Amino acid sequence: MEVNVGEKAPLFTLRAHDKSAVSLESFAGRKVVLVFFPLAFSSVCTTELCSIRDELKQYNDLNAVVLAISTDSLYALRKFREIHDYNFLLLSDYNKEVSRCYGALHEDYSLDMKGVTKRAVFVIDAKGVVKHKEILEDPSKLPNFDRVKDTLTSLAIKS
Repeated sequence: MEVNVGEKAPLFTLRAHDKSAVSLESFAGRKVVLVFFPLAFSSVCTTELCSIRDELKQYNDLNAVVLAISTDSLYALRKFREIHDYNFLLLSDYNKEVSRCYGALHEDYSLDMKGVTKRAVFVIDAKGVVKHKEILEDPSKLPNFDRVKDTLTSLAIKS
């Protein structure tokens, strides 16, 4: 299964780094940037999330909330967030259901690891419709976050 631009974003509830339950539905009326990342503490994921942390004001100014999702445990995510001072929610898709639903799961990753989140980004508008998606097969590549911000800007103009 894979979510496409123009479709309603599948709703979900996941546990955050602080053990709280976070549902996509709770952000109704706001734009959401879903950032799927493979592995906490890996160099590319750290670079990616640190750049989001450093640019979070731009997302906030566009009335967007950032949710970062991986198949890491919430305990690993808590430490990852603490060490790098991330200022947005890290959600654990430990059971791989949300990553699979969004088409963002490597069933077979490298080093014999199975069920690792792909690097991907989705922009969901205030009505819950996917307006942008980028799923990368190569985990060493980063999504085009300029395009994400352009999408968010265009949504701000339309509303």
